[in-house]
Amino acid sequence: MDDEKTGLALDPIARLIQAFHKLPGIGEKSAVRLAFHILREGPSFAGELADALVDATERVHFCGSCMNLTDRPLCALCTDPRREQTSVCVVENVQNLRAIERSQEFRGLYHVLHGVLAPLDGVGPEQLKIKELLGRLQNASSEVREIIVATNPSVEGEATALYLVRLLRPMGYRVTRIASGMPIGGDFEYADPATISQAFAGRRELV
Repeated sequence: MDDEKTGLALDPIARLIQAFHKLPGIGEKSAVRLAFHILREGPSFAGELADALVDATERVHFCGSCMNLTDRPLCALCTDPRREQTSVCVVENVQNLRAIERSQEFRGLYHVLHGVLAPLDGVGPEQLKIKELLGRLQNASSEVREIIVATNPSVEGEATALYLVRLLRPMGYRVTRIASGMPIGGDFEYADPATISQAFAGRRELV
């Protein structure tokens, strides 16, 4: 039985390791390495890290248009006059947006859903940023003509893509899906730029 369950306070090192272990993708060994690295660096480094964490959590919020994460009313992508205004790429999360940007294949706008449809996990349309997507499309100043659905090629990603096409096509938009450059079960975050470029170049109409 661990200290939390017995009500005993963890010692500072154990508490630090446990905090890192809660992060996604961080196993016990990685948590230990991170904790002792910070201890070796000393209070100055720990203070900088703590300040950066607090600053990010207090200042970062959703972009008022695309739901990207930013510290401004609108993110840098939405305010960039060089971006193509007639197409919107719909992605699952901010990590995927950043991966697509690294490929330099897409020069339009984005919309971040912050998840995919997963009924078994209690995630329906109301839990995603779909209402916000519809709101920006219905804005009188919107020039959008094409919606590119770039959810990951997983079961949930495909289900989300089908839901979006049934929602958006009756509104008169061209709705396309990324091509098979992305393998089934793949994730944009771990795809190389060439693979992402191939997926965008070969996108197809959703039916």
